[in-house]
Amino acid sequence: MQQHLLIAGFAVAALCCSLEAQNNPNNSQQQDDDGVTDQLQRERFWEANVGGGQFMVALNHITSVSRHRYILDGNLLVDEVTVDTNGQALARFYYITPVTDEMRGSGIGGAASRMVDRGKQLVDRGGQITGTQIHEMVQKKFPHTTHAKCIEYRVMSSDILGQLYGSVRTAWRSGRGRVFSIQ
Repeated sequence: MQQHLLIAGFAVAALCCSLEAQNNPNNSQQQDDDGVTDQLQRERFWEANVGGGQFMVALNHITSVSRHRYILDGNLLVDEVTVDTNGQALARFYYITPVTDEMRGSGIGGAASRMVDRGKQLVDRGGQITGTQIHEMVQKKFPHTTHAKCIEYRVMSSDILGQLYGSVRTAWRSGRGRVFSIQ
């Protein structure tokens, strides 16, 4: 009799845990049309798996999280999320677009955009030939950026960058780990 009660007790406990996990939106894995998933983890870490690699940090070592936009070298618009830590490295996730994309519609902006689009096509074709996703790779200039204690990752849309920012910010504020992945 006690064995049946013990088995019934375990079954009820398992059912309750299963229902709690299904009803708790923080435990669900969310995937969108861009192939992005953001999943709650029990560990106290935030992890990002993006096209250029993986980044993992303990939540209690994050000192700031920011998102901002700036113009780089007069011709690139950078939308960037920065995760600063107690360690010696700074993680940067960014989306880059030519400034000409902001000027579409003007005659000069249209011509410049066509040249940029042609350049993108050539880079994509080169990536197909070599089997690498060159357009997803971070661009660095030796020695200025390669030794600047920055870990850099490139994402392919401003929307994905916004989701990444939401993931790290939510994890840091709540103290509950998350894994953000781009498929």
